[in-house]
Amino acid sequence: MKLPFINLADLIIRHPRYVAIATVIVVVIAFFGMSFVTMATGSDTYLDKDTRRGMLLDDYTGTFQSDSIMVLIEADNVLAPDILFYLDGLEREMIKEQYIDSVSGISDLIKSANGGILPVSTADITQAENRIPPEVLTRFVPSRTMTFAVATLKPGLSREQQSSVIDSLNTRIGVSERPPGVSVVLTGNSAFQQQMQEEMGTSMSVLILAAMVLMILAVGLLFGHVRYRFLSVVIVALGLILTFGIIGWSGMQINMATIGAFPVLIGIGIDYAIQFHSRFDEEIRKGTLHEAVRNTITLAGPSVLYAMLATSMGFIAMYISPLPMIRSFGIVCVIGVVSCYFAAIVLVPLFAILVNYRAKEVPLHTSSSGKKQDGFTQKYNNLLGVAAAKVAKNPIPILLVIGLIALIGFQLDDQIIVNTNEDTFVPKDMPAKIYLDKVSRAMGSAASTPIIIRSDNVLSVDSIHWMIDFQNYEETHNAKITGSTSIATYILAYNDGKMPETSREIDGIVARIPDPVKKRYVDGRTQAVIEFSTIEMENEVGMSMVDQMQNDLAWMRPPIGTSASVTGMGEMFTNLIREIRQGKMLMTILGFGLIFGFLLVVYRKVIKAAIPLVPIILIVGWNGLIMFVLGIDYTPLTATLGSMSVGVASEYTILIMERCYEERARGLALIPAIENSVRQIGMAITVSGMTTVFGFAALMLSSFGIISNFGLVTVISVFFALIGAIIVMPAILVLAGRIEKESDVI
Repeated sequence: MKLPFINLADLIIRHPRYVAIATVIVVVIAFFGMSFVTMATGSDTYLDKDTRRGMLLDDYTGTFQSDSIMVLIEADNVLAPDILFYLDGLEREMIKEQYIDSVSGISDLIKSANGGILPVSTADITQAENRIPPEVLTRFVPSRTMTFAVATLKPGLSREQQSSVIDSLNTRIGVSERPPGVSVVLTGNSAFQQQMQEEMGTSMSVLILAAMVLMILAVGLLFGHVRYRFLSVVIVALGLILTFGIIGWSGMQINMATIGAFPVLIGIGIDYAIQFHSRFDEEIRKGTLHEAVRNTITLAGPSVLYAMLATSMGFIAMYISPLPMIRSFGIVCVIGVVSCYFAAIVLVPLFAILVNYRAKEVPLHTSSSGKKQDGFTQKYNNLLGVAAAKVAKNPIPILLVIGLIALIGFQLDDQIIVNTNEDTFVPKDMPAKIYLDKVSRAMGSAASTPIIIRSDNVLSVDSIHWMIDFQNYEETHNAKITGSTSIATYILAYNDGKMPETSREIDGIVARIPDPVKKRYVDGRTQAVIEFSTIEMENEVGMSMVDQMQNDLAWMRPPIGTSASVTGMGEMFTNLIREIRQGKMLMTILGFGLIFGFLLVVYRKVIKAAIPLVPIILIVGWNGLIMFVLGIDYTPLTATLGSMSVGVASEYTILIMERCYEERARGLALIPAIENSVRQIGMAITVSGMTTVFGFAALMLSSFGIISNFGLVTVISVFFALIGAIIVMPAILVLAGRIEKESDVI
């Protein structure tokens, strides 16, 4: 195992300049790859398009659901002649856009009520207004100060095409000659998604900058006992550039969850830099520069590699999640920790050789009696060593108490709410969200649950009869449904409310229905959709409604050869609750399994492979307890906490165990070995842990609620990981040592 590390050490010692040139080339290539990084939003980040549900939703949205752009107009009186004239001209400009199917607004209603001509006087407008049914007028003009125009986009547009339409419309609105006091803004789902992409980019930049600033503060305060204390910050910055470069060159997209990965990487990545820097500083005090380089790479390299790979196992476990955003979070974290590890193991010794590194003198303080005293670092290490020895001498009582606390956390974990409401994830002050909420309040609930129907002939007599029967049944038996619409609804409407009896009769009626209506509810003869309007409800309630509809479909089956399935964004978000609940525990268990399997391969001893995992089991329980106490919900991001904690905490526990076995190999007894191992690397682990805390704390500054809450729980989790390594590990090592001695396993 040590041969690659020996070769690396020899390469850096013999050819430092060539290694430096190669490093610069790699960084430049990665820096260029950063320009290819793109953002992803929408259903693609929540649902895998390769699954049946994903393909069904994709088919529905591409065939039947035309995204629309809402134009919100506010003025003192939106029905004033000059404003109606302006809106009419604006609609004519909007319809010129390539990807816009139709535009409708209050000016169209007024013209249709006035013989197709836009009235020019207040009296004529009032007369036309009185001819419009009140429920229709209220829909477009909820108050005299507000109205809407709706631009319906062509079905199946990509996110890039929708964004180009929004940009073009904003340009047209900007150059239009608005009457004084008129406000015109774009809103709706397309505008919301575009602005969320922009917010994500801004948030990512802010979080990375904040994390780096916090890293500088943390390292400056806690790592002052070494020379070039800020070297670790530079190394982790280069590791981050490598990560972005790999993401860019690979074509991966960044989403709401992966934004949170970068401060996590800064927090974890600086651990590796600090561990190598601290070990090198220790070695340079005992020997020559070349000896320090060789010892650092060959002794610390494998143990930090094991810790890094164990951390990666926790992130790899996320790949079983059905949520693409969680899988991408895990992949980005794996890329990041590997990049930061290689940056640290190469750059610390390389920099040391290039600058002819010398150890910093350890200051000794003189007491009032004239006796020399240790500095803060030595005092802190001694304190940790004494604490570890006391824990090692009383392992069972300590483990019983902390184990009971973890057990309570496991019991409370199932009671934590799962939140999949996207509105709570995004910034509350995001203009697109504010305007979208204003539109929703004015126009009422726009929530709907579609059922997509497939058959050789969805326009058969049996299919049309079934659609009407099922719509009537759901409207009368499901209190959350406010209405329904399908092609069958329009067939009845265009046939004076009578149900047609023959296929020829149906074909004749369908021919009279306007094409825009038909496109919304039927696709040729093979697909149709029923749109059920629903009340606004929490996703937990929506999940029960979807389950009821699926049960009703199983009971009230469509005709033979016809399938009917619930789909839509609402169904997707409600189903996420079930997937998060099931996935978070599976990811945690898989994380434990992968790390245990990896350590078993490395150590070939069951007890030694299991030792680092015992404190982590307790940490997972503590996480559940603290989330319940603080009232933090499970979201797609906090659902990764279990497997992430397994990965992050394993680094600290493995480093403590590795150093303990190193001390045992030098001839020390068990408890002195534990005490000495904690004393030797206690400060390094504390500094790396606290810098990780500082990095994760940057997440709390995010304007995205899903990220800020994740930041809070990860900060607490890393603190628990430090406790697990420094306090719990000594107790576990003692018990494991006794078992090893009795069973003669080792």
